[in-house]
Amino acid sequence: LKLPPSFNVDRSAMHKSSAMVLLLAALAAAPLVNAAHLSQSSAANPIRKVVTMLQAMQTKVTEEGKKADELFDKYMCYCKSSGGNLAASIDSAETKTAELSASIESDSEKKAKLEGDLSSHQADRDAANKAMAEATA
Repeated sequence: LKLPPSFNVDRSAMHKSSAMVLLLAALAAAPLVNAAHLSQSSAANPIRKVVTMLQAMQTKVTEEGKKADELFDKYMCYCKSSGGNLAASIDSAETKTAELSASIESDSEKKAKLEGDLSSHQADRDAANKAMAEATA
């Protein structure tokens, strides 16, 4: 088949133009493919997963640190207040111990005196009973 001279087309120019059309079509579709790829890759990106996990760990560690600080503050308050209370309790117990030992000594002396009085009164009673028995006999 022979084409008329008016239809004589340069085949290299035709290949160039078809290549340009294909290139333009590929460039036009590239953003759509790239956007779909990015959305899939961001969901399944292992680096993103690690970063998200590290961020979650950071917030968890921060919260645990705040709780630990609160507990430490409560403990220190307890140590300060109970330490003062404990020292005051020890001082009062030492004072009370001295008072009680003095009280025990005075009570022991009082007991010894009362036992002496009791024995003398018993001797007086025995003497009175003896005197009554002699007087009535």
